Amino acid sequence: MRVEPYSVDSYLHILKRGARGMVITKDLKDKWRFVRLLYYLNDHYKNDFWERDTKDKGLFERPENWPERKPLVSIMAWVLMPNHFHLILKETEEGGISKFMQKLCGSMSVHFNFKYKEKGSLFQGAYKGRTIGEDDYLRRLAPYIMVKNVFELYPGGYDLAVKEFEKSWTWALSYPFSSLADYATERESLILDKDILGEIFELPVDFKELAKDMILSRSSDLDDELKMIILE
Repeated sequence: MRVEPYSVDSYLHILKRGARGMVITKDLKDKWRFVRLLYYLNDHYKNDFWERDTKDKGLFERPENWPERKPLVSIMAWVLMPNHFHLILKETEEGGISKFMQKLCGSMSVHFNFKYKEKGSLFQGAYKGRTIGEDDYLRRLAPYIMVKNVFELYPGGYDLAVKEFEKSWTWALSYPFSSLADYATERESLILDKDILGEIFELPVDFKELAKDMILSRSSDLDDELKMIILE
C-alpha cells in the first residue's frame, strides 16, 4: 500500500486508478452507485444487502431498522473521473481510512465484475495516499483537485476550460459526481464532513477566487511539496 504513515486526525489525499487505465464506471447507474457508496459504506454498520434494503428509498435514505450511522472517516472532498477517483479524507479513528477504502474498492470491484462479466481486479494495485501536513496545503489542494479534474471533462478539453473560465466554471458546477458544488454553491451533501475546509471556505466566493487563481496559474507554478501531495 503506497500510503505514508499517518495517525488519528491526519488528512490524506487518496488517488485510486483503474487497472491498465480502464474505466471504473461505465454508465450513469455506476456513477450514481459510487456516490451512494460514499455514504452507505462510510459506516461501522456492515450490510452486504444494503442495495436491496435501500432500493426503493431516496439517494441517501436510511432504513429505519438500521442502527444509527457511525462514519469510519470524514470525507472532506471527492471527485469521480472515468478511470480514477480522488478523495480527501480525515482519519477520525485508528484504521478508519483503511477499513473504508477496503469496503469501497471491494464493493466496486465485485459489482463491476458481476455486471460486466469481467474477472480480476478493477483497480491498479493499492491506492496512493499522501498526508497533508499543513493547513495551507489543504486549502490549496482541495479546490485544485475538484476544479482541475472536472475541467478535464469540459467539452473541448482542459485548455479550453481554462481559457473560458467563467463559462466552464458554470458548466462544472452542474457535474454531479464531485463535491465541487458543495463548496462553490449553497448545496449541502450528507456525504461530506467539511471539517476545517468549512472554516477555510466559509463563502462560495472565497472558494471560487482561490480556485481561479490556482487554475489560471497552472501547475507549473505550484511548489514542489504541493505537487507531491496532488499525486500527479
